[in-house]
Amino acid sequence: MARLLWLVIVVLIALWVIGLVAKIGGGFIHLLLVVAGIIFILQLLTGRRSV
Repeated sequence: MARLLWLVIVVLIALWVIGLVAKIGGGFIHLLLVVAGIIFILQLLTGRRSV
């Protein structure tokens, strides 16, 4: 699951950069990138911990 999250984050960052350069869909991609960042932070905070 963590590998899938990293894949989503990398793809969103790439699309965001392309959107910034080409000036297309930047707002939507930026929103998706923020959502992916929040999910990533939540995973770090509530991730599996060994006891």
